[in-house]
Amino acid sequence: MKLKTYITFLCLLFSLNSLSQSIDEHPRIIRVLTFNILHGATTNNDFDLDHIAKVISDANPDFVALQEVDYKTNRAKKYDLVTELGYRTKLSPLFGKAMKYDGGEYGEGILANYTFLNSRNIILPYTAGREPRAALEVTSVLASGDTVSFIGTHLDHLKDGKDRLAQVQSINENFTSNQYPSILAGDLNDTPGSIAINTLEKHWLSSYNKENPKPTYPSDKPEVKIDYVMFYPKNRWRVLTTEVIQDAVASDHCAYLVTVELLEE
Repeated sequence: MKLKTYITFLCLLFSLNSLSQSIDEHPRIIRVLTFNILHGATTNNDFDLDHIAKVISDANPDFVALQEVDYKTNRAKKYDLVTELGYRTKLSPLFGKAMKYDGGEYGEGILANYTFLNSRNIILPYTAGREPRAALEVTSVLASGDTVSFIGTHLDHLKDGKDRLAQVQSINENFTSNQYPSILAGDLNDTPGSIAINTLEKHWLSSYNKENPKPTYPSDKPEVKIDYVMFYPKNRWRVLTTEVIQDAVASDHCAYLVTVELLEE
């Protein structure tokens, strides 16, 4: 009986190793991470960029969407955070401004294991007096030769949802006409089944389990899902694995990692 159990264990281990190798070696498999980095502060308020970078590097992503990114603000010690994290993770960095803030700028960041063919930063609609929001996009060529677009965003957080709905409608208008298969990632500040998320999911394939969505916030004791990775068009993508990465120090959000396969047309 013990021998049978041991053989079963070895077979399972071999299967898992084979799956891991196939994911790592397949040129059309992409690892996508979204991470709200709390403007680099950490929950200890010690501004430990090495800690944040380690969470990112350990996930081994191809594309990273970063939210709450400071660019040379006073509170961030005049650092360009996405460039600093790019240096530490050996990934290509890009910052997209949403607004001026504290002697510098504040907005979105993208890190990628690829160079950028082009980029654009779309300012999303918002009500005067509220916080401006943006959607930052890059287009890259994968190792397989396929071209994809990657969009990182951070939607309005207020409870009335007015600006959030306008922002997801703008995302649908701006990015569902893309020439290339597209990935949307970020802190969307709303829960599964909400009007905003449902509006996106009419066009975008979500990666989470709708029967049991794993929470991503707050990082010390996750209770709600507000961080997402989505794909367009739906028939070009197959979600392989998802993981909520819980680190209670790096940020008040968990990082959310999705491994996906780009399918043939």
